[in-house]
Amino acid sequence: MAEKEKNPAPRVLWTGRLEEKPEAEAFAFQASISVDQRLARDDIRGSRAHVAMLGEQGIIFRDTAAKLDAELGRIAEELESGKIAVDGDAEDIHSFIEGILTERLGDLGRAVHAGRSRNDQVALDLRLYLKRTVPELMAELTGTIRALLDKAEEHTESLMPGYTHLQRAQPVTLGHHLTAWCAGLVRDRSRFTDALNRLDECPLGSGALAGSGLPLDRDAVAKALGFVRPTVNSMDSVADRDFVLELSGACAVTMTHLSRFCEDVILWASEEYKFISLSESWSTGSSIMPQKKNPDFAELIRGKSARAIGNVVTLFALLKGLPYAYDKDLQEDKESLFDSLDTVRGCLRMFRGMMTTAAFNRERMEAACVGGFLEATDAAEYLVRKGLPFRKAHESVALVVRDCVAAGQTRIADRSLAELKTRSELFDADLYDAITPVSCVAARNLPGGPAPEEVRRQITALRKELEK
Repeated sequence: MAEKEKNPAPRVLWTGRLEEKPEAEAFAFQASISVDQRLARDDIRGSRAHVAMLGEQGIIFRDTAAKLDAELGRIAEELESGKIAVDGDAEDIHSFIEGILTERLGDLGRAVHAGRSRNDQVALDLRLYLKRTVPELMAELTGTIRALLDKAEEHTESLMPGYTHLQRAQPVTLGHHLTAWCAGLVRDRSRFTDALNRLDECPLGSGALAGSGLPLDRDAVAKALGFVRPTVNSMDSVADRDFVLELSGACAVTMTHLSRFCEDVILWASEEYKFISLSESWSTGSSIMPQKKNPDFAELIRGKSARAIGNVVTLFALLKGLPYAYDKDLQEDKESLFDSLDTVRGCLRMFRGMMTTAAFNRERMEAACVGGFLEATDAAEYLVRKGLPFRKAHESVALVVRDCVAAGQTRIADRSLAELKTRSELFDADLYDAITPVSCVAARNLPGGPAPEEVRRQITALRKELEK
């Protein structure tokens, strides 16, 4: 096995003006290598496109560009294979890679930075990284949506109560509930897509803030790196972190959705509900209570949503007082964004695994649809179909419910027809069939409703959205 190459001493790109370097602790304080080392392959990719353009434009000799490109390719391969490792004592990934290049090629290595600042370099690297990794996160999101849609398809006729204010409201189906989750996640997916579209501009060539006097070809570099176009303004190119805010916000919304779904799961898994049984591999026990089976994974996902929300606040606070263009504060943008991206990706994988292996108690869910007057709205709509104005119908059924409560009854169907007619002469014997849970769900077949055929249509529509 080839011996690992010894990394060159940490190189600082900005010491020409300054006679003294910061002491070790201060240098470490302002370094970012622990965070931005994940940008290594993107930094090298950007440098290779940059030196190719420098050679084409005659800013450096073509053979110099070829040697730089070949060495950058070797460094990329060696980092990938582990032959060389990122030096944790370096200032940042940009100076680390340029230091290796200069160590190997001498003055040729120093030519790589012509027409470029670390300001536009880091903006480029971050955009390249996001163009590469956000689609991977979106694949996890898509996989989670598909798994939930599969589960929803199994349960288009599995009755359960729908809740408002955590009170039983109307009968729905588990398929309808799971499809509701999917509708939110599909919107999340579109937010990531929109953010990727807006960040698809190449900042390289913007320099520190005012571009370069060298004859750079920004269009060629943008095309070589797969961007739609160069950024429109050099100052905005290095100051802009809108795309970081957008992606962090998209992560926070996704995590908020997952948190709410997990809250449903936690409630459903309780002894009071017993709607869901989580696999033992997605549960934990108690250190003191032998009987416990805790939904810890769902609780952790719910808890981790706070991180994503906090990261958005961090970024807004970071940016709100910064003057244009670049400020060192912007170095703090990556850690919170990377944490959000990692958190969402990990939570999607955990949530998908947890839900894929979960079992639902159809009998318990259906039984919960009986009692609590979930059929009351349908009884009012029955009277509307008989010609009674809705407010009058609402009042009549409210009085029926009051009568039931006074009599210790839990369903409208517990009242005799004669008793019902004391509240409205429009009640007839066909009411009893109209207000069963199955009938209540089947009647709600408008677009978006819980009727089984309609939920199947929603599932098909959402699957088509995933193909876009």
